[in-house]
Amino acid sequence: MDIREIQNLIKFVAKSGATEVKLEMDDIKITIKTTSENATVENGNYVQHIPVSMPQVQAAAPVAQATEAPAAPAVANDDANDDAKYITVKSPIIGTFYRKPSPDKPAFVEVGATIKTGDVLCVIEAMKLFNEIESEVSGKIVKVLVDDSSPVEFDQPLFLVDPS
Repeated sequence: MDIREIQNLIKFVAKSGATEVKLEMDDIKITIKTTSENATVENGNYVQHIPVSMPQVQAAAPVAQATEAPAAPAVANDDANDDAKYITVKSPIIGTFYRKPSPDKPAFVEVGATIKTGDVLCVIEAMKLFNEIESEVSGKIVKVLVDDSSPVEFDQPLFLVDPS
């Protein structure tokens, strides 16, 4: 079985809706698992579209403390207050973060860009699968928190979005 036959098999499984296919031949064993109904094959590459869950921003009630903590510098406190009004887009998976669809293309989003629900923000590669991370919120990109081609963990903050 050559690589083209394997790629065709992967495409077939992705389109069929099957969740797992195992194929055993004389000298080869192949297991293909699909984990999402949002998976597609585009330009010969398996791409999974993952919607990102957005936490609701709520103001927390102040908590009284019996002991006094040392005061933080005013600059850091202002940054924390500024960031509190933004929504944090977090990584839904572990992998490698890419801002561009390919090295010769422009970034999906830049700081200052206006986005809407469903816009692709980045790609995270996990086990040779490129997963497009889509926004679940509309707003303006305020900050990119991860460098291009960097490894990311599950639930790691990626972007700050101003929803107003």
